[in-house]
Amino acid sequence: MEFVCFASLDELPASADALFAEGAKRSIFLSRPWFDNLTAHAEKNGEKSRFACVVDQGEVRAILPLAESGDGNWRSLHHRYTSFFSLLLAAEDRQRTVACLTEGLFALPCTGLLLEPIGDDDAAITDLQRAFEAAGCHCERNFRFYNWILRLDGQSFDDYLASRPSRLRNTIRRKQRKLQREHALEIRLHIGDEAPRAMADYHAVYRASWKANEQYKNFLDGMVERFSSAGATRLGVLHADGQPVAAQLWFVMHGKASIFRLAYDERWRPYSPGSILTSHLMRHVIDIDGIDEVDFLTGNEAYKQEWMSLRRQRWALGCACPSRRKSRLARLAGAIRKRLGS
Repeated sequence: MEFVCFASLDELPASADALFAEGAKRSIFLSRPWFDNLTAHAEKNGEKSRFACVVDQGEVRAILPLAESGDGNWRSLHHRYTSFFSLLLAAEDRQRTVACLTEGLFALPCTGLLLEPIGDDDAAITDLQRAFEAAGCHCERNFRFYNWILRLDGQSFDDYLASRPSRLRNTIRRKQRKLQREHALEIRLHIGDEAPRAMADYHAVYRASWKANEQYKNFLDGMVERFSSAGATRLGVLHADGQPVAAQLWFVMHGKASIFRLAYDERWRPYSPGSILTSHLMRHVIDIDGIDEVDFLTGNEAYKQEWMSLRRQRWALGCACPSRRKSRLARLAGAIRKRLGS
């Protein structure tokens, strides 16, 4: 078992794909398409992508995607859009793997580590924190943001909608009738490879919204391209009188639907086109895709509470590590293994 720090995704052994595949079951933000796009678009301010790995006889047992700034402070490899981050860790021999990873990180010029956004019940991150603390680091967690989700528990869309607040149900019904009565309404759902071709409609809506211009247009387009090739993209566009007036970008993987981006043309606000479109997409992912969970990702906005049922917290884990001579690494590694084995 050895620690290896790779400078790019392309350098990783093919066996790393199994860990990314397992990560994708937890979140789109732990999938290979996400990190492919992130490394292609997100490096800035002199930071360099690094993939700290543990490899055992050619098999990758752990991957910790990091960004190195050059001043001894390392952080999780993430983007403003990242809603979840974790250590990708194989199920076998976890304690030895985490000990090896920690020892390897100490051999790097790493005096500080910041991992975010993490879940408070993430066992892999907790194991890593304990290993760092056993090696003499000071670690603490700080709140970052709330995350709203919906768990279906076998509900159909009609069952789900009946459980929502009456105000929301009435708004959808009244506004859709009003829009259909006064304008020609059409909702187009672009799935998989159809989605990249429809991104022009998304950007047109975004420019007409309160959000102005999409700050990360190239990043978003690259993400849609990569996830669409896996059939994961759901791009819904609501048209009124032939013009796109609302657009939402969702991703569906392994029974989870992630609501990634949404916008509507301010001029059509009286018709609540966003709520109408959300209802349409909800019906599709629940009744057609058969998902088990919907994730509204980052934020505690009131409207998210109307659609979702459970609120989680996301945190940042910061570890400050004193400098150590390489001659002490073996002793530290022994202390880590002893602590983890207790």
